[in-house]
Amino acid sequence: MAQRLVTERLVLRPWTPDDAEAALAAYGDAEVARWLVPEMDTVPDPAAMRLVLQQWVAEGARLLTPAGRWAVELRADQTLIGGATLLPLAPDDEFEIGWQLIPAAWGHGYATETGLALARWAFDQGIEQVIAVVRPTNKRAEAMVRRMGMEWVFRLRPGDLTGP
Repeated sequence: MAQRLVTERLVLRPWTPDDAEAALAAYGDAEVARWLVPEMDTVPDPAAMRLVLQQWVAEGARLLTPAGRWAVELRADQTLIGGATLLPLAPDDEFEIGWQLIPAAWGHGYATETGLALARWAFDQGIEQVIAVVRPTNKRAEAMVRRMGMEWVFRLRPGDLTGP
């Protein structure tokens, strides 16, 4: 289960199905969903969001520390502004950080603060590195991971080869 993480301005806490309305503001927004890796369809309504959250809660019970999925809320007023993930990425089981914030929360440094909180949590648990997968055209996310101190890594696997 995801550990509660607190930063200067944010609280990262486990999701509950009761977060469906607020979570829909992020996962129901096409501008958010289009950047998710792997791709996730835009969640159409609160009932569908509740099902997604129920799946995440059930999955979270099976994840090994430090992995998890978190709701991200503002400390000042408990407004839910999105979600964050720290999940093993196959086939190497490296840990990938992810963040999905409502567009109104963009440009305030919350994604960087979220990413750094997840990285610190992972490092405190003995993980030696975290990665972020960013689509090449997502310049906002690219700038954010660079602000965190991340560097580009390119890799190729046999299954990635195209052509003869």
